[in-house]
Amino acid sequence: MPASGAKNLSSLFRSAVKTATAAKPAKKTSPPEDTALKQYLSLLGTSSPITSTLKSAPHKHQLSEKPPNSSLPQSKRETKHSVSDLVLLSPKQGATKSPEDSAKEISREISAILCSSRDLDSSDLREADARKPIEKVLELPWFSNLCHNGTSLRRKEISRRRKQKWIFKNTQKNWFGWLVTMCAEKLGADATIQVFGKLGRETGLKEYNALIRLCIETAKKSDDEEVSLQQIYKAYQLFKSMKEQGFQIEDETYGPFLMYLIDMHMIEEFYFFLEIIKDENPSSYTRLGYYELLLWIEVDNEDKVHELLDQITAVDGEGASDLRENYLLALCERDRRKELLELLEVVDVAKLSSDNVVRIFKSLGRLSLQSSAEKFILTLKTNGHGAENISYFIYFYATSISNLAVEDTVLKYKAMHAKLEVLPTSISYEKLIKFCCHSLKVHLALDVADQMCQAGLTISTETLNYISQACEESCEFNLVRRIYSVLHSHNLKPDSETFRSMINLNVRMKDYDGAYILLKDLMEMNLMPTASMYNAIMAGYFREKNIVGGLRVLNEMEKADVKPDSQTYCYLIGNSECEEDIIKYYEEMMSTGVQVTKHVFMALVNAYATCGEFDKAKQVVLDKEVPVKNLNEIKSALVSALACHGQMSDALAIYDEIKQGGCSLDPKAIISLIEHMQSEGELSRLLELLEELSCPDYWIDGCFRVILYCVRNKHLRPAIDLLRKIWNKLHDDEVAGEVLFDEVFSQIAEMEPPDLQIGLELLEAIKEELKLRPSRKCLDFLLNACVNAKDSKSSLLIWKEYEKAGLPHNVLSFLRMYQALLASGDSKSASNLLNQIPKEDSHVRSVISACQSTYGKNRKNENKKKNS
Repeated sequence: MPASGAKNLSSLFRSAVKTATAAKPAKKTSPPEDTALKQYLSLLGTSSPITSTLKSAPHKHQLSEKPPNSSLPQSKRETKHSVSDLVLLSPKQGATKSPEDSAKEISREISAILCSSRDLDSSDLREADARKPIEKVLELPWFSNLCHNGTSLRRKEISRRRKQKWIFKNTQKNWFGWLVTMCAEKLGADATIQVFGKLGRETGLKEYNALIRLCIETAKKSDDEEVSLQQIYKAYQLFKSMKEQGFQIEDETYGPFLMYLIDMHMIEEFYFFLEIIKDENPSSYTRLGYYELLLWIEVDNEDKVHELLDQITAVDGEGASDLRENYLLALCERDRRKELLELLEVVDVAKLSSDNVVRIFKSLGRLSLQSSAEKFILTLKTNGHGAENISYFIYFYATSISNLAVEDTVLKYKAMHAKLEVLPTSISYEKLIKFCCHSLKVHLALDVADQMCQAGLTISTETLNYISQACEESCEFNLVRRIYSVLHSHNLKPDSETFRSMINLNVRMKDYDGAYILLKDLMEMNLMPTASMYNAIMAGYFREKNIVGGLRVLNEMEKADVKPDSQTYCYLIGNSECEEDIIKYYEEMMSTGVQVTKHVFMALVNAYATCGEFDKAKQVVLDKEVPVKNLNEIKSALVSALACHGQMSDALAIYDEIKQGGCSLDPKAIISLIEHMQSEGELSRLLELLEELSCPDYWIDGCFRVILYCVRNKHLRPAIDLLRKIWNKLHDDEVAGEVLFDEVFSQIAEMEPPDLQIGLELLEAIKEELKLRPSRKCLDFLLNACVNAKDSKSSLLIWKEYEKAGLPHNVLSFLRMYQALLASGDSKSASNLLNQIPKEDSHVRSVISACQSTYGKNRKNENKKKNS
C-alpha cells in the first residue's frame, strides 16, 4: 500500500479504537457499538475469533489502551510527551488479564484444520502418518486456565513453571515453529492468526513474533487499504494477547511493526502503539527514542527532529545517556551528517557497545567522513580498545564508502591501518576477503589472503572454502591452482570440503587428471576421501554425457573403499540408459542401507521419463516410501519430466490434480510447462500458469517465455500487456528491462520465416503505449530481420528510427543497412550508402567484400533460375 493511502486508514482506525475504549461495561451484555466501530469491524469480517471477541466479550476484554491524543478534541487532549520527556517518568500499571481458552479445544481445532482430507492430497494411510508429528506438537502442554490480577504475577508464574516443568528440548521448539510455518503456508495469514492469535504457551514468544511479522508482510504486499487496515488491527490484538499471557514486549517484537508504521508515515498509529509499549515495558523508553526520531526524519518534520535533539543534549543521567545513544543510531541509520557530527561531540564513543560503534563507522563511511573516523579511532586507542576491535571498525568504515571500487576499498583499508599505526587482524582480514569474494573479485581475494599469511596470520578453512565457492560463482575455475599454491606455500590446513571444492573446480575446467591428483594428495594431509569428492568428478562426466567416464568413477570409489551415498545413486539412476540399470542401482542402494531421499525419487522420475517409461515414472509418486512432506516436490518433478519429453496432456493432468488438492506446483515445473507448451491456441493456459508464479524472478522468466509465444503466434495485444507488466516490475532496473526487450527482438530476427510485421507493430506499441525509446540493439535486431526477409522498405523505416531515438548511426548499423539493401536487390541505394561507410578498418573492408560476394552470387543464381 502506498504511503499516501495510509492517511485514509487513520481516522477509521482511531474512531474504532476510541469507541471501544470509551464503551462502559455492562453485566452479561455486549458493549455498545457506534457506526465507526461497526464500519471498522465490518472490514475485519465476522468470521474472525478476534473480531467476535471484540464484539461480544465482557468489557475487560475490550481495548483498554488510550487512543492517540490527536483523535481527541483539543480541549480534552492529554499532554503528549516525547520519549526524552518520559525517560525519568514512572510507567502505568498493567490491566487485569482474562483466562485462557481450553487447551484441548485449541489442539482439536488446529489438528482438524491441518489434517482434514481437503488439505492433504494423499491416501488415508499417508494422512494418518502426517497427523502423527502434528499431534506430537499439539500434545505439548499449554497453559492451564490460570487467572491472575496483574502482568507481574503472570510473569512470576511463567518463570516458576520454566524452572520446574516447562523444559523443552530444541527439537520440540522446532516442532512448534514448524507448526506455525505450516499453518501460514497451508492456511494463509488470516487463518493462522485466527488459530494461534489466542494461544498462550511457555515457548510462545517466538511464535507471537512470527505472527506479528506475518501481519507486517501481508500489509506490505497488499495494495488494498482495507487489507492493510486489517493487518494493523490484528497486530494490535496480538500485542494485547501477549500482554495478557505475561510476555514482555521487547524490541524484537515491536521493532519491525514500528518500522512499518514509520515507512507508511502513520504518525497517529505509531504513537498509539508507542503508548502500549511504554505502559507494558518501562525499560523500553530509551530504545523507543530510536524509532521516534526515525519517524520524524522519515516524514521530513525538521522541527520535531531538532526539538528531540535539543531536549536530549540539555539533560544528563543514565537514561539520558542511553537515549542519546539511540538517537545517535537513528541519525546513523539515515546518514544525517550535520546532526550526527553534533551529537558525536557529546557522546563518549568509548563507552558504546561494539555493535553500535560499527553502525557509527558504517555511517561515517557512507558520508566519507574520514577525519571523524580517524579521530574516533584515536580516541578508542587512548581508552584501551584492543587492535582487534579497532581493525574491525576500520574494515567497516572502508567497505561502507559509497561508489568506491573494490580494489580502492582494499587500498583504503591498508592505508588507514598504516596511518593510524594499527595492525590488521585475522578477523578484519577474513572479512575483507569475503567482501572481495562477494563482489566476485576472486583474484583480489587471493591477493589479500596471500598478504594475510605473509603477515604471520593464519587463514581459516571456512574462508578458504568461501574463496573456492566464489571461484565457481564467477566461473574463475582456473584460480584453483592459485588456491592450491597458497595452501602449500603457507602450510595451511584444508578440510574435506576444501578438497571437494577444489576437485569440483578442476572438473569444471575438465581437468580430470588434476582432480584425481588432488585425491592422491589427501593421504599426505591425513585426510580420507569422501563420496562427495568422487561425486563431483562423476557429475562432471555425466554433464558431458560421458557415461563410461561416470561409471569409471564408481569403480575408483570401490578401489578406495569409499561407499556411495544417496547423491552418488542419484547420479547413477538419473543417467541410466535403460530400465534394467535404473532398477539395478535402486535395489543396490536399498540393500546397502543408503538413505532414500527426495532427490532419489526425483532422479527415478526423470530416468524413467528419459527411457520412455512414462507409466513407471508416474508410479514413483505412489511408492509408500515417498515422504508425505516431499510428495508435492516429487510430483512437480514428474510434471517437469513429462513436459520435457512431450507428454504434455499427462503433465497438465497432474498439474490440475495438484491444484485441486490445494497445493501448488514447484516454480521450475511451471516454467517447464510454459517452455514446452508451444502449440497454437494455448495462450489462455499459459497465462493461467503465469499467475501461479509468485516469486518475481520466476515470474519474469515465465512472462518472457509467454511473450515469445505471443510473438511467434502473432498475439500482439497480450505481448504488449505482458511487456508493460515486466517493465512495471523492473522500472527501478532499466538495464534488466532493456536486456529482456532486446531478447524479444532477437527472437524476431531469428524467426523462420522472418515476420517483420509483428516486429514493427511491437516497436510502435513500445514507443506509443509504453512511452519507451527503443534501444540500439532492438533496432539492430530488426535490421538483421530485414536482411533475412530481403525487405528494403522496412529497412528504410528502421533506419529512420535510429534518428528518432537519438541514436547516431555507427559502423555496425551502416554495415547492417548495406547488407539489407544488397539482400533485397536495391543495388543503387546500397552503392550510395557504401560511400558513407568509413573503410579505414581492415575488418570493415572484409565485411563489405563478403557482402558483395555473397549477395552478388545470390543475384546471379536468381537470374539463372529466371532465364531457365
